[in-house]
Amino acid sequence: MKMINLNADLGESFGAYTIGNDAQLLKAIKSANVACGFHAGDPLVMQQTVSMALENNVSIGAHPGFPDLQGFGRRPMQMALNDVYAMIVYQIGALSAIAASQGGKVTHVKPHGALNNMACEDADLSSAICRAVKDVDQNLIFLAPALSELSLAAKKAGLNVAEEIFADRAYTDKGTLVSRKVEGAVIHDAETCLNHVMEMVEKSALISIDGKVLKTDIHSICVHGDTPKACDTASFVLNGLEKQGLNVCPLDQMDLA
Repeated sequence: MKMINLNADLGESFGAYTIGNDAQLLKAIKSANVACGFHAGDPLVMQQTVSMALENNVSIGAHPGFPDLQGFGRRPMQMALNDVYAMIVYQIGALSAIAASQGGKVTHVKPHGALNNMACEDADLSSAICRAVKDVDQNLIFLAPALSELSLAAKKAGLNVAEEIFADRAYTDKGTLVSRKVEGAVIHDAETCLNHVMEMVEKSALISIDGKVLKTDIHSICVHGDTPKACDTASFVLNGLEKQGLNVCPLDQMDLA
């Protein structure tokens, strides 16, 4: 039975502000990418999210982003590479301590938002991020967009790499995400998301918005947790994958060899 992972970005509330329904979403996914306080989240939210993930047998990942609460980490920032390195180490360390305090462990890392998007096309930025992850723990799984510079840099660093596709995002012919400013960049309908995913999984390829087929390994599927129908979409995709005979499991149980 083919194994696949379903992940989502969680812990993105902070202070008095609530974003997403993490408790419900954790019942549908198998791995959680937890915001580490820079683009979203705060220590208490991180603690609560880790606790719920452990209760649901969901593997825990650090989701480091730019220091940009106002922009939700989706605004590009120009930072020196040594600052990027330290920022990644800091955020992984914070979540690792919170997980350890509850008997859990961080098992993967996935960069967030603009940091992730920029690194997908910038080899130097990718290298700095991957070096930071490896220096913290070379056994951490690196969750990277399929066919990206980030995936390539992680492999070069000797990290275990999980190639990721997005259930609710459209792709360009180059294999990058279509800008959110473009109509059709975000897919809102659950059935359309599942059809999008199944075509990519069956063809082992990214399928662009114009129909181009870009061959790649696929290990994990992401559903964005901050969209209005995220929980419904995640449940629908999970059920659809299982009906097709796929074993949907936590990322740390995947065979990434």
